[in-house]
Amino acid sequence: MVKVYIFVILIQNIKPKTNIFWFKNTTQIKMEYLDFELPLKELEEQLQKCLLIGEESDVDVSETCKKIEIKLESTRKEIFKNLTAWQRVQLSRHPSRPYTLDFINALTKGTFMELHGDRNVRDDKAMIGGLGKIGNQSYMFIGQQKGYNTKTRQYRNFGMANPEGYRKALRLMKMAEKFEIPVLALIDTPGAYPGLEAEERGQGEAIARNIFEMTKLKTPIITVIIGEGASGGALGIGVGDKVFMLENTWYTVISPESCSSILWRSWEYKEVAAEALKLTSKDMIKLKLIDGIIKEPLGGAHSDREKTYKSVELAIKKAYAELKKLTIKKLIEMRMDKYANMGVYNN
Repeated sequence: MVKVYIFVILIQNIKPKTNIFWFKNTTQIKMEYLDFELPLKELEEQLQKCLLIGEESDVDVSETCKKIEIKLESTRKEIFKNLTAWQRVQLSRHPSRPYTLDFINALTKGTFMELHGDRNVRDDKAMIGGLGKIGNQSYMFIGQQKGYNTKTRQYRNFGMANPEGYRKALRLMKMAEKFEIPVLALIDTPGAYPGLEAEERGQGEAIARNIFEMTKLKTPIITVIIGEGASGGALGIGVGDKVFMLENTWYTVISPESCSSILWRSWEYKEVAAEALKLTSKDMIKLKLIDGIIKEPLGGAHSDREKTYKSVELAIKKAYAELKKLTIKKLIEMRMDKYANMGVYNN
């Protein structure tokens, strides 16, 4: 009993690598640092102390605080100016990054109505779907949802959908087609669930069916990759007339860790794999696999959520304004041609 009691005390005293710092509006934010962001930590702590001294004493520290702010800003710009592919992968997984439901709630401003179930097996909690409005326009929202802590991550299966998740998504897309509502897909998944039970229920068939049906869906489809876009798990809801990526996201057939594990029998080469996979938004636009990049605030989407939501909203509205002018026949024809022209092959 004594040993257990001591262990509990030790666990309670373990502190995560987080810090509290102040923005210019003095709002307190709990910040978690990635490895390459650590140079910012010391400067933010210095700024925090400087502001506290100014508040708690009569000493004028405004000039000192200003110098620290300038140094902090220049360091941040330097760090985020030339991020590697692996660093962007890390940013896409940042624990403070907004997830699908965060985007949906921000975009719809309380009008979202979630719809459940695939009418066959069960309701997959990793796949979110439902109706909501952006401005005066209704959309059918579909996307993978990750969890915020251990309990919700288990509940959401870490954003990895089962076959019934993809079948639910298809059911909702068909509903959107019936009522002439555009589909908005928000992608953030490390991949489809690879478990035995998922394969038994037809994981591959469910994803392939979605890709097939989405190519000829008689309504506009707008797709935005908001985090991780891995493998068939992303492709299962990824076909779109307009496909966008947030600046610090990735989209590829396999995660860098898995690629490293297959090629080098070790995860140690994940950074090399990330570069070789050409998975960043800049790589995707260069390869003509997506239609646009949505710029993120300096520091990533989590550093200024409201600004990120606004940028995504503007991109969606602009894309739909273009798509709604097209006839259904022309829309499907352009969608088919778009995907048929991707890639290189030899006769």
